Amino acid sequence: MSSPRIAVIIPCFNEAVAIGRVVADFRAALPEARVLVFDNNSTDGTGAAALAAGAEMRRERLQGKGFVVARAFADVEADIYVLVDGDGTYTAADAPAMIDLLRRERLDMVTGIRVTQEQAAYRRGHRFGNRLLTGCVRLVFGDRITDMLSGYRVFSRRFVKSFPAMAAGFETETEFTVHALEQSMPLGEWETAYHERPPGSASKLRTYVDGMRILRTIVMLVKNERPLPFFVLIALALLLAGLAAGMPVVAEFFETGLVPRLPRAVLAVGFVLLSFLSLVCGLILDSVTRGRREMKRMAYLAIPAVEP
Repeated sequence: MSSPRIAVIIPCFNEAVAIGRVVADFRAALPEARVLVFDNNSTDGTGAAALAAGAEMRRERLQGKGFVVARAFADVEADIYVLVDGDGTYTAADAPAMIDLLRRERLDMVTGIRVTQEQAAYRRGHRFGNRLLTGCVRLVFGDRITDMLSGYRVFSRRFVKSFPAMAAGFETETEFTVHALEQSMPLGEWETAYHERPPGSASKLRTYVDGMRILRTIVMLVKNERPLPFFVLIALALLLAGLAAGMPVVAEFFETGLVPRLPRAVLAVGFVLLSFLSLVCGLILDSVTRGRREMKRMAYLAIPAVEP
């Protein structure tokens, strides 16, 4: 049986300091793999450094990691895909073990769980944000994940070619996780050492801005993938608001037979009507989502699995 085709995909933006070593490390760890660097409008010579290190170089003009992932997943043909950030923080030596785990257990995604004692590599705020956001996804979609925002993953062809890739930026990692959980894909995790960036390299992650974008993505994914509970919560909130506004009016009517505060009564009725509309929206969208989920599953199953 022929060996599977392996592609290492490295998205990067202004990583000239680190990209040469990253490419060299992955070429050494996976000599049989294609190593492709996707340059996302770098201005510091990242592309030239990647070519000098022996990588295939591609460009993606739309700015954002999500656009790079969408382009790479569409253009690159392989059986196994390794996706890793080009900042030199992940350990290339763990890639063969992650691939072996994917093949041996016939998984669709293996996530590199970041383990480090270097405070500068994985700052306390980033740890807290990752735990918070990962916890939100675990609560809604399932608790089969530990490090949702890791930038080091191994995918099967089935995953890559059935992944819709709708995100623009760093929220693409959230999409990976929710897509896998919603399709009940077999998943795995592998602990990998996480290192500080090399001197001269700066993080592109904007802690608060990107954190809010990821949180917004989670909310939108909950709405799209779990519409019934999402709209039921909104319906309950509106119903409670309507009861709070209307109870004094009802009590006054029973005491006096009059409705002197007509605007308040209209407001209460409006809240209750919106509550019922929200519930109906949830019921309708739940049926639509079930159909979409079935179509995604059929697209996933249409792609042949790679034998171990």
